[in-house]
Amino acid sequence: MIAATQLRVGMTILFNKEPYRVVSVQHITPGNWRGMVQTKLKHLKTGSSVENRFRSEDKLEKAHLEQHEMEFLYNDGDDYHFMNSESYEQVSLSREILGDNTFYLTPNIRFMVEYYNGAPVGVDPPKVVELKVVETVPFIKTATVTASQKPATLETGLVVNVPGFIETGEVIRVDTAEGRYLERAKATQ
Repeated sequence: MIAATQLRVGMTILFNKEPYRVVSVQHITPGNWRGMVQTKLKHLKTGSSVENRFRSEDKLEKAHLEQHEMEFLYNDGDDYHFMNSESYEQVSLSREILGDNTFYLTPNIRFMVEYYNGAPVGVDPPKVVELKVVETVPFIKTATVTASQKPATLETGLVVNVPGFIETGEVIRVDTAEGRYLERAKATQ
């Protein structure tokens, strides 16, 4: 059991005997009242969101998830297929379960697939992925690292702001937590 004041974004808890992921947490201390914790929770099975206010003294049970490293194979429509590289078991996850993580799926990338009571309920992508720029405005001659940013469309459809010196065809590194440009990918020999 954990105290409501110890809730953090990304934690998984049992709320009304159902698994939820904490999406946002705000501690509120209104004047001479007792402190509260305002949360936004996402149901792991259905993907629906709910807001709830816990008292600071409330205790919550942490939901224990199993994680298995799986390799992304392909998608057909709204279903995305992964394979466990140890057992060769295949699982299909819907676009609703994956959410914005679909923007980081490239062939053979490995994700941690989360299971609750034997059923897949979500994924944990790698912290950084390398994606190819497929469209951006031409090179800006005076561009420096601190110069203004320009939008770039990546191979998965994700649009991120990149420095002016990034050109179409380059491979960049993207932070999956924030969906933002980090740096150019190192050239492999």
